[in-house]
Amino acid sequence: MYRKIHLDIDFKPFMQIDLPEASTCIKHQATECRDVHEKYGGLPKSYVFENTKIHQKFWTEDEVDFEILNDKLGIEAVTVSSIMQPPGNVIPLHRDTFFQVKKRFPEDKRKIVRYNIYMQDWKIGHFLQHDDNICTHWKQGDGHMWDGEVLHIGANAGMEDKYTLQVSGFLNDKRKN
Repeated sequence: MYRKIHLDIDFKPFMQIDLPEASTCIKHQATECRDVHEKYGGLPKSYVFENTKIHQKFWTEDEVDFEILNDKLGIEAVTVSSIMQPPGNVIPLHRDTFFQVKKRFPEDKRKIVRYNIYMQDWKIGHFLQHDDNICTHWKQGDGHMWDGEVLHIGANAGMEDKYTLQVSGFLNDKRKN
């Protein structure tokens, strides 16, 4: 399941934060997405912490009004996070496994989705690829919604930080916008 989306909100609060230490997702991708990488001979050893860094801030319901996001996106949000990807970093080919959602709601069988929303206009060298589609030249608020079947890559081959907002949870698609 995939669709393009647009979210019209003020993104400044999600970007003007003290960023946490850098992290990487390649450790869990190496195990959780093994089937994706097998057809390429496995996850290349050249993907290391130094070129797969992100800074991710998870927001609580005390810090962010999840209801506004729920209403505008048609989701029951479980996690909301800001991600800053520094220049020279990539998130290798993967599909989202929704670890945090499944950890909190292990028995829930509703459709889990992720909204990946650009918090600033496109800058040279920023891109996202899903399936065979390469996405560039976006405007602030543009983004994508997908489920756990959509393969994608995010990269910052540019000269400036790339900021995205991720909202993950249960699809209810009762948008009010």
